[in-house]
Amino acid sequence: MRTLISTLIILFSLAALNIPGAYPETLVGSGCSVSNTGYLTELAKDYERLSGAKVFVRGGGSVVGLEDLKSGKVDFAASCRRSLPGDPADIEFIQVAWDALVFIVHKSNPLDNITISDARAIYTGKITNWKQLKGSDAEIDIFISRPHTGHGLSGVETSITEMLLEGTKPSATPNTKLLASTGIVEQMVEKTVTGFATAGFSSARKRDLKMLKVAGIYPDKQNIISGKYPFKRPLFLLAPKDPKPELKKFIDFALSKQGQELISSYGVVSLLDVK
Repeated sequence: MRTLISTLIILFSLAALNIPGAYPETLVGSGCSVSNTGYLTELAKDYERLSGAKVFVRGGGSVVGLEDLKSGKVDFAASCRRSLPGDPADIEFIQVAWDALVFIVHKSNPLDNITISDARAIYTGKITNWKQLKGSDAEIDIFISRPHTGHGLSGVETSITEMLLEGTKPSATPNTKLLASTGIVEQMVEKTVTGFATAGFSSARKRDLKMLKVAGIYPDKQNIISGKYPFKRPLFLLAPKDPKPELKKFIDFALSKQGQELISSYGVVSLLDVK
């Protein structure tokens, strides 16, 4: 009994002192579905394997990640949009990889290629039926990721607005469906024959759907690296400007040569890939 009591006292003392290594802390992150599906979940697993430190990541979208970080619900966030006016000054946007906007349709859709002007016309309501693109006579169901929080556009919609629509938000058509995250958008396109959406290359390449060529250029890793495929954009990790040591170690790992080589090995465009 005396030995058991002594053991318990030691354990409680370690907990009270918060001795490093006594109870490994789990880092928690949320945000961009493109990042989480594309590379972050795999990177977290490899980091745990190599360091023993646990990193748990969940999706929800770039806006949700930023809100979670602001409120202290998570240690870090993932985002596929750059810092915008109004974002907290004490949160740093750290680029860790590259992505590209891709236009996605159901795998049975006969369309293989789309022009930039036709993609723009879909989002401005000028093209509403697949027959206008030499497809079947069916209304185009447009899926857009837009958070329900009311705190701005999703990372993908921000990129659509800036890179495709020259600063204008997509038009609200009768067949436009707003969804909570790009992950859900991709899932809806997988099962909707008439579906159309924009997603990130990093995550869409893993789905059972079709990524369209843009002006004859297919969105693959090499074409994104070379710049032949348009709409290249950065992927970020978001962290407090003065991160706690455990988080700094993870971010440093993501930016290290080993971390960047791992990101590239997952099929995502790393910082090292783009010279």
